[in-house]
Amino acid sequence: MKKIILLLFITIQFSNYAQIDFDYYFFDKTLRIDYYHTGNDTLEIYSIDELLQEPFWGGSKNNLIDVFNYGKYKFIVKDETTGKEIYSRTYSTLFSEWLTTEEAKQTTKSFSETIVFPFPKNSVIVEFYSRDKKNNLHKKFEYKVDPFDYFIKKEKPLSFPIKNIISNGRPEVKVDIVIIPDGYTKDDSLKFIKDCERFSNYLFNSSPFKENKNKFNVHAVLAWSEESGTDIPAYNIWRRTIANSSFYTFGVDRYLMIYDNKTLRSLASNAPYDQIYVLVNTGKYGGGSIYNHYSVCVSDNSNSEYIFTHEFGHGFASLGDEYYTSEVAYSEFYPLDVEPLDLNLTTLVDFDSKWKDLIDDDTPIPTPPTKEFKNKIGVFEGGGYSAKGVYRPAYDCTMKSISIDNFCAVCKRAIQQMIDFYSN
Repeated sequence: MKKIILLLFITIQFSNYAQIDFDYYFFDKTLRIDYYHTGNDTLEIYSIDELLQEPFWGGSKNNLIDVFNYGKYKFIVKDETTGKEIYSRTYSTLFSEWLTTEEAKQTTKSFSETIVFPFPKNSVIVEFYSRDKKNNLHKKFEYKVDPFDYFIKKEKPLSFPIKNIISNGRPEVKVDIVIIPDGYTKDDSLKFIKDCERFSNYLFNSSPFKENKNKFNVHAVLAWSEESGTDIPAYNIWRRTIANSSFYTFGVDRYLMIYDNKTLRSLASNAPYDQIYVLVNTGKYGGGSIYNHYSVCVSDNSNSEYIFTHEFGHGFASLGDEYYTSEVAYSEFYPLDVEPLDLNLTTLVDFDSKWKDLIDDDTPIPTPPTKEFKNKIGVFEGGGYSAKGVYRPAYDCTMKSISIDNFCAVCKRAIQQMIDFYSN
């Protein structure tokens, strides 16, 4: 009964927000706003960089309002004349992760970030929100957009052909993934296409993706680097690559990310997309992902299938890491007096909002990691980089350990809800 009530609630949410008429408010293309996020552990400033018109809209035309409460940030688009909310999304960024590092206590930095939404037919107000330490959203900045402003750039900064790896229909009713190559030279072009096909199969080897394969499109951008590989700063290895990926993000050797947001977004704009995935041509173990920002995976590591699927869990469904023994750069990423936003982690501050409905009545909370409960949904201590005070739903899961087709029931539900949101 609890499961039925929850699914009914999600369905009602989708239905209520489906009343906005896309064709009344928007054109079938994208408005991209590049901005700078500047700050440190006590300071936060938003400033506009530039606005660009992009040729495709890859998102839903039905579910325009975000029904999830994920991510560190949120933006809301309002019709200027009526004040009506006509679009919104939650998201996180590399800046939000950097704020939890020791470096953020010592200096101030600026990060390039981007939001995208359907190109408006009339003037809109874009509101930017950030969360405080209790995860409450606060309006930080607003910006008026006149769609007829001649300073909105129309040219494509980086124009490249694309290859459709999986085509299942119109982008507005599918989850569209665009794969960006980094460290693939022109001589590596056939390898990149084969890698895209291989990694698409990796994703659909795991539930619930395999059951929903017909709800996905996968596009590959054919953009080549001058050199193969990627940067490994600790070893003084620097490669001229098109997306400028690099290991040792925040000083962690396996954390492979991209600071060059503007180039990455311009590469992605060659195809309609909901999710950006960067495939880096290297065998070194690593990757990374941030919710509604982008995901990164290496091409030729023995654990690439796990990395690709695990990182997509972050980027697509805002799933948190359930491990707690590996090195990270963060300091108190999940404060113990606040309920995490990620659906698969809890501090028990507000467990009713999480997976309580999936737990059998005879399963204790917290749940001991014994053989009796090894294959059951419970509340197991250890997760979110903390051995104590943060809890995960299952003894093991793809979000915890190197394992294939092993998402727990809680993670599967979160992924399925997101697939339904984009493909409804």
